[in-house]
Amino acid sequence: MEIFVQQLINGITLGSVYGLIAIGYTMVFGIIGMVNFAHGDVFMVSSFVALTTLLIVTSWLGITSVALALFIVLVVAMTLTSLVNWTIERLAYRPLRGSFRLAPLISAIGMSIF
Repeated sequence: MEIFVQQLINGITLGSVYGLIAIGYTMVFGIIGMVNFAHGDVFMVSSFVALTTLLIVTSWLGITSVALALFIVLVVAMTLTSLVNWTIERLAYRPLRGSFRLAPLISAIGMSIF
């Protein structure tokens, strides 16, 4: 029974992550009309920024309050990830808004690889 409960929790967690990513793809496609393949990669950048910030905040700055550390991590990760998204949109997607449908798709795949 213990294994079943653990696998149920794992399935719900993984399904929630898949759902969030699907909602993100749907929102991006609905707003700009193109699929952003770099969406998942930006999620990974955000998680690495959050981990690095957490390590800096707890070890170098010596903040021991978990709530304060997580709040700082949240603000820093959201800010830096939004800057990454803004840069990707300005460099890769905005110049191709009026072009044919294949060019933004190739640009999105290029941003994902980069």
